[in-house]
Amino acid sequence: MDLTAKLHAHFEDNIAATRLSMQTLSEPLVQAIDLCFGTVTNNAKILACGNGGSAADAQHFIAELVGRFERDRVPLAGVALNTDTSIMTAVGNDYGFDQIFSRQVSAFGQPGDVLVALSTSGNSLNVQRAIEAAHDREMHIIALTGKGGGAIGDMLAPGDIHLCVPHDRTMRIQEVHILLLHMLCDGIDTLLLGDGA
Repeated sequence: MDLTAKLHAHFEDNIAATRLSMQTLSEPLVQAIDLCFGTVTNNAKILACGNGGSAADAQHFIAELVGRFERDRVPLAGVALNTDTSIMTAVGNDYGFDQIFSRQVSAFGQPGDVLVALSTSGNSLNVQRAIEAAHDREMHIIALTGKGGGAIGDMLAPGDIHLCVPHDRTMRIQEVHILLLHMLCDGIDTLLLGDGA
């Protein structure tokens, strides 16, 4: 086995996935940045959720809003719904794993808030339930998916934003998701602070 060649193939596949995402997702990403900027500057908040690697991405994104991205600024209101193990295990035990995010959206979400919903397949049932709860709360949705968008792509409402990575391999979708989230952070900071980069 030529391990170097295998690694080079990963780099090339990542580059191709990123390039195609640039071509297809730039405009909805601008819309997502504008939506998030309007949210955090109007005393509303951003909720985020996902499972596994997507949970890590949701937590990472919210940490950069509340803390900082690359420049100092005021903290921005955000909550990662996959970080409170007591809530998740209580709700999972009492109501089912598919309700661990939707119960929190119903508790914390307000009209004008945003839910950033991550699912590489677009089929995570607990993320679908969170989107339904967010719609009930008159919240906006930014969905990050891949593999054609799955069930989540079909349930989004007008005004929701779908960032569907044009790839079928989970690792590539996750790699582009974190890039998109970093660009969301950078876009918000640019609108708040000016173009300091």
